[in-house]
Amino acid sequence: MVFSSNPLSLSVPDPTFESWLRDSGYLDVIDNQQTAAAAAPTSGTSTISDPTITIPISSFLFRYLVSFFSHLWTLLSLLTFNPFAKLTTNDFSGETPSWTKGFFADFLSYSFPASASQARLRVQENVKRYARNYASLFILFFACSLYQLPLALVGLISSLALWDSFRFFSDKWGLDRFPVTEMILVRFAQCVTAIILLWLNVQMALCCTLGVSYIVMLLHAAFRKLTPVKQPSHGRRK
Repeated sequence: MVFSSNPLSLSVPDPTFESWLRDSGYLDVIDNQQTAAAAAPTSGTSTISDPTITIPISSFLFRYLVSFFSHLWTLLSLLTFNPFAKLTTNDFSGETPSWTKGFFADFLSYSFPASASQARLRVQENVKRYARNYASLFILFFACSLYQLPLALVGLISSLALWDSFRFFSDKWGLDRFPVTEMILVRFAQCVTAIILLWLNVQMALCCTLGVSYIVMLLHAAFRKLTPVKQPSHGRRK
């Protein structure tokens, strides 16, 4: 569905219309409006068509510095809010969006966010839409980290083998009938696991994966334009 900036501007104010778009799920319309508003020239700017008139270099430099710091502030604003604020467990239960058409798409599906509010809108919505894709990337990055740190892979496998052996012998010996003994053994296994993970740098691989995954997720979600979502059809009332 395609909307103009506000087709009901004579009867509905812009904030009310934007609130209705948010509640109805047309966030892509809001995203396009903010991008168009940022690209449109302001009323105070004027173009100079006379080639004999020169503009001082300092004015161009000032303009570019302002633009640079504005873009820098937009990127830094990504660290000031929670990108998982609207994320729910239901977002991981659906189908994974297509990697080529949905997640990556084409070059025209990306643009620099015009403001911090638009970056926040894109990030929180794209994190919901592509939650399963980001989770798959996290697993991929973690596998690459373990490949680069073989000792971390050995430590992870050793920890899993330790707890699998503990569960096997717990069922074989019936430790559930001796809760005190079982608790002591569980605490001992936890200490041994912590020592193995720390000694073999598993935490290093995990921290690197979390950092890289978080940065990739923020940048992709901020630059990825919002696309229309298929709205549920409502049948006619009889």
